[in-house]
Amino acid sequence: MSERISIDPNVCNGLPVVRGTRITVQTVLEFLAAGDSVEDVFAEYPSLVRADVQACLDYASRASA
Repeated sequence: MSERISIDPNVCNGLPVVRGTRITVQTVLEFLAAGDSVEDVFAEYPSLVRADVQACLDYASRASA
């Protein structure tokens, strides 16, 4: 698992989140799937950095394999 993604049953019902936040991987992916840019994600979640978004994409890629 990525050092930027964590799963804790006590945080967001165990959904994968960006480490140290309550921002789920699913939320980031939904923004991107809806056509929003990475900059749009940053505008909504200013605590995220590009490596966090990349980690969400990497996590989803591995999870779907």
